Amino acid sequence: MAAAESIFPIALTATSDIPDRDGSLFLVHESPAILIVDGVAINRKVIRATLREFPYRIFEAEGPAHAFSILQRERVDLLIVDMVLPELSGPDFCRRVKADRRTHLIPILILTSIQGVESEVAGIASGADEFLLKPLHPEVVRTRIRSMLRHKSAIDSLDEAETILFALARAVEQRDKGTGDHCGRLAKYAVAMGEALGLGQIELQALRRGGYLHDIGKISVPDAILFKPSRLDEEEWSVMCRHTVMGEEICRPMKSLAPVLPIIRSHHERWDGGGYPDGLAAEQIPLLARIMQIVDIYDALVSRRSYKAPLTHAAALALLDEEVDKGWRDPELVALFREVVCGPVLNGPAVAQESEVETPSLRNLAQQLSRRV
Repeated sequence: MAAAESIFPIALTATSDIPDRDGSLFLVHESPAILIVDGVAINRKVIRATLREFPYRIFEAEGPAHAFSILQRERVDLLIVDMVLPELSGPDFCRRVKADRRTHLIPILILTSIQGVESEVAGIASGADEFLLKPLHPEVVRTRIRSMLRHKSAIDSLDEAETILFALARAVEQRDKGTGDHCGRLAKYAVAMGEALGLGQIELQALRRGGYLHDIGKISVPDAILFKPSRLDEEEWSVMCRHTVMGEEICRPMKSLAPVLPIIRSHHERWDGGGYPDGLAAEQIPLLARIMQIVDIYDALVSRRSYKAPLTHAAALALLDEEVDKGWRDPELVALFREVVCGPVLNGPAVAQESEVETPSLRNLAQQLSRRV
């Protein structure tokens, strides 16, 4: 029979917004949740007793299957895992937890009575964050757990801040009902380009995030300018151009977003130096920003906007080629994008069907987009 889940009494049972003394809001969360995964009931009981003076929410699982069931429905802040488990070994369980995007940030403390450096190496190599050898010293266990929970709290704060920024970026996108899932498509296109170039995981993650955050600075642009159907005047254009700098300023405090900042700031630069905000030219423009620029232009061309009809896939590529001839775009990246967007990864619903839309004059469309893309 599966071990029954039991929970310590807690002071707060829900996240709430409580006014601070200065009138601002801060978040108060539930007490930290700890999941003990051990096939031996007495071992779970000992750990529970060791932590009885703390208001932790304690869950118990007698095996990996039960543990994964709990992880699916509960927010867990720390896993305490025995090295030897039924169904699946402790290290294999850790690997599965760390491989799942929903649980990979949960710290794991492995416990074992197996002597030898090999056990510790196997545990840490599997993704565990800490390792303790039995018999356990209660104060060491409590101190180690408090330290791991402090670290998890710091990670959660960063994760929440990133979540707020991405929600803000989504809100910016949704101001224009005609763009659909523009950011999602850009992330997909940009990552496909990065993979074709053989970029590493850090760069691919930056491209994925850049797809969503590249225009976050438009939160500072008034609707009257952002959705103006006619040509922007000089003052309005100046306001529009500042959105790249504003976006960089919004995201700069997040150190984890440092690789994304060049995308946000420089995706409107131009190969001939005629872009903004810094007038960078050619390879002075960061590679990731050049990638984002091309996929952003392409998606804008094949999408319906308030000031234009959608362009066909072929016409959009032709316009990109025309801009290469004018010296505006990186010729090698445009050529690569043609290969990528016509390949099996991206040749799908996102590409406008030739028969569905009318192809307007390339020259007229270029004029319409010159101060928008």
